[in-house]
Amino acid sequence: MIASTTDYFKLHFIIFLWGFTAILGLLISIPAVEMVLYRTLLAAIGLGVLIYFSRVPFKFSPGDLLKIVGTGFIVGIHWIAFFASAKVSNASVSLVGFATGSLWTAFLQPLLSRKKIKGFEVILGLVVVLGLYIIFSFDFRYPMGLALGVMSGFTIALFSILNARFVKKNHPYIITLFEMTGAFLCTALFLPIYKNTWAFNGELQLIPSAMDWFYLAILSLVCTVYAYSASIELLKRLPVFFVQLSMNLEPLYGVIMAVLIFGASEKMQSSFYIGTAIILCAVLFYPLLQKKLPGYSSPDQ
Repeated sequence: MIASTTDYFKLHFIIFLWGFTAILGLLISIPAVEMVLYRTLLAAIGLGVLIYFSRVPFKFSPGDLLKIVGTGFIVGIHWIAFFASAKVSNASVSLVGFATGSLWTAFLQPLLSRKKIKGFEVILGLVVVLGLYIIFSFDFRYPMGLALGVMSGFTIALFSILNARFVKKNHPYIITLFEMTGAFLCTALFLPIYKNTWAFNGELQLIPSAMDWFYLAILSLVCTVYAYSASIELLKRLPVFFVQLSMNLEPLYGVIMAVLIFGASEKMQSSFYIGTAIILCAVLFYPLLQKKLPGYSSPDQ
């Protein structure tokens, strides 16, 4: 299937919604891990209701069921690693680690598909890492934060590649339902470790306020149920590497929204605009490769 212009706009709208999760994270008072627990639980419930009322056939490839739930564990590890990276270092380190997702995709997808690694994808992945390095003035004082950030980049690349395979035989809603269930179980199993390590005063904060529930609903239903399942559906037509490459715009969209919402306190330095231009060039350059170079036109390349 060939991607349309609408697909590209839809992808960036989804990335815009994911960028908004950073704003919601600031508005929700409970800590990040507890937030992920509720996010995945509410998303799984929301998917169940959506599947029921939209009358999507509740069928799936039996052979894929455990694989999809297992992929949900990878999603949970991704979110935990990303937030833990920021916790033990800072947001800049976690975002640079996150940016390695496109680079990991350039290596993992050919290896899993037993195909040749494409040099241009590796180069574009490195360009994106450079762009975020410039934006966030990354420094090397946080090796553990970097390791966790790279883990978040590795896991997002891995579950995106797997989802591109699952969506060939399963409905995106079914995939998202089972993956959010797996991510919830992963986060729930992680809670005892979290409680004894990073939790504030060694206690879990599992009672959201009324406003927290409101923001969690938006985070779960809009930024997860809709955005996550829609992104899986797009993998039918868009190459996994291009989706990963474009997702590096998520923190940039988040920063722009923070400026609009929180005002001058979020004003960026010139390095932000230089790094943004580099990342945009990488994202815009990739579709040109699809047209100019052989073998770059298939979503499952």
